[in-house]
Amino acid sequence: MYAGLALTVLATIAPYIDHSTTHLLADHIRAGYPTYPQARVDSAATTYLVVLSVIGALGVLAWLATAWAVKAGKPWARPAVTVVFMLGTSVGLTGLLAKDTSGATGLPSALGWAGMIPCLAGVVAVAQLWRRPRPT
Repeated sequence: MYAGLALTVLATIAPYIDHSTTHLLADHIRAGYPTYPQARVDSAATTYLVVLSVIGALGVLAWLATAWAVKAGKPWARPAVTVVFMLGTSVGLTGLLAKDTSGATGLPSALGWAGMIPCLAGVVAVAQLWRRPRPT
């Protein structure tokens, strides 16, 4: 579960690294909306950064809460981890696949896939939790 936490932190900072270096997000917005002035492209990219940061912060909280529940042997930990995994995967798939009004995906594929990486740790965590005997 701590691997998932680390992957979530990395996925959360990935858009900031992009914003400082490669500008994939800004270029993706510019390609989808070629008539946007640079200020509007920058504003849209900043909005995405805020939204992705909030999603990342919620993901970090979810990993911490579920790791605590599992470690404490809470009887509701397995279903909670499963529900959080399904929610996180849904959010990740939305970021990867959702199309905006330009007809393109809202996020460039590299950032969309970065948001899906923590789901790999999630599927492993869920599988391991349901394979071991239930704590009594």
